[in-house]
Amino acid sequence: MEKVRLGMVGLGNMGSHHISYLNTVDGAVLSAVCDADPARTAKYGQGSVQQFSHYQQMIDSGAVDALVIATPHFQHGEICRAAFAKGIHVLCEKPLAVTIGDARATIAAHAKSPNLKFALVFQQRATHLYSKMRDLVASGDLGTITRISWFVTDWFRGWSYYASGGWRATWAGEGGGVLLNQCPHNLDLLQWIAGMMPRRITAVAFLGKTHPIETEDEASAILEFDNGAIGHFVTSTGEAPGTNRLEICGDRGKLVAEHQKLTFTRTRRCVREVREKDPAVFPAVEAWDIDIPYKSTKAEGHAVITQNFVNAILKNEPLISDGDDGVKQVELSNAILMAGITRQSIELPLDAGAYDAFLKEMTQKYGGQKKLETREAVVDMSASFSR
Repeated sequence: MEKVRLGMVGLGNMGSHHISYLNTVDGAVLSAVCDADPARTAKYGQGSVQQFSHYQQMIDSGAVDALVIATPHFQHGEICRAAFAKGIHVLCEKPLAVTIGDARATIAAHAKSPNLKFALVFQQRATHLYSKMRDLVASGDLGTITRISWFVTDWFRGWSYYASGGWRATWAGEGGGVLLNQCPHNLDLLQWIAGMMPRRITAVAFLGKTHPIETEDEASAILEFDNGAIGHFVTSTGEAPGTNRLEICGDRGKLVAEHQKLTFTRTRRCVREVREKDPAVFPAVEAWDIDIPYKSTKAEGHAVITQNFVNAILKNEPLISDGDDGVKQVELSNAILMAGITRQSIELPLDAGAYDAFLKEMTQKYGGQKKLETREAVVDMSASFSR
């Protein structure tokens, strides 16, 4: 194979963005597009690019070697599985699925065809800042991790944002709010950088606290890890100016990522050793603040993930964002949401049946409430919306 024939499924904001840079991806060619809106397929389906109104038609056509999936979240799993069944490689937008059960079903389907390349668009794994953090943690420079805290409240969204798409922030259309839409990247990075998943999650979450939406727009979670480390994850779409600060503490210091700056406060001695063996009543821990250089001439962003995916198919290059790894982010999103609404701690691995029952209950109980159907409705709704 000299060129990977790509089929784009979903031609909304993300699908059109992916198409915009495909001419820069070596070894790839856009061969087909698919969308339920004929105006969209007509716009991008020009020349030799075939047009389809349903993903199964594209998959059965023989016109593509790989799919790039950029549809609403609930469709991700079924399209992935249909592609695997036909021997087609997949690059899927985040999240892998809305529910942990659907995510696990997709991973199981891929396991039957391990020769197929499967990647997720977690492009922040390719950013220099976070890849450097992961390198420092994995290399042992930070020592054993004792705490992970991420305040990511700079996802501010106005009411008009939620009115821009009928599926946004609905239980039936999206399956959640800030944890399912804005935070998949952060939750993926949290476990990817730390190299571990929590075993228990406790949380509080609020439905439509600052927006007239069905789902959560604010959540705060406590994560417990097997090694005794504690984690904090705080997020909101209603706070401005907001904060984006990731701290990772270990026996050899603290890493802080904030304002595009990476700082390593390195302790001269192991903190645990000082704590347990120093004879002083109030021992001092000598430390240095080090600005870590992380910038590189290498590219960042979506195109990097797509190029890596194509290279994996043509050259067997290791994937930056392996699709099978996406189940971890879905599990974190589901567990924080379920714990936050029920106010009960959740043990991981998450019970898929229990989460499906929870989502069904939320859809039945809150579906259709406080939903802005159009941008114009914002003005009318604001007159009566309180809290």
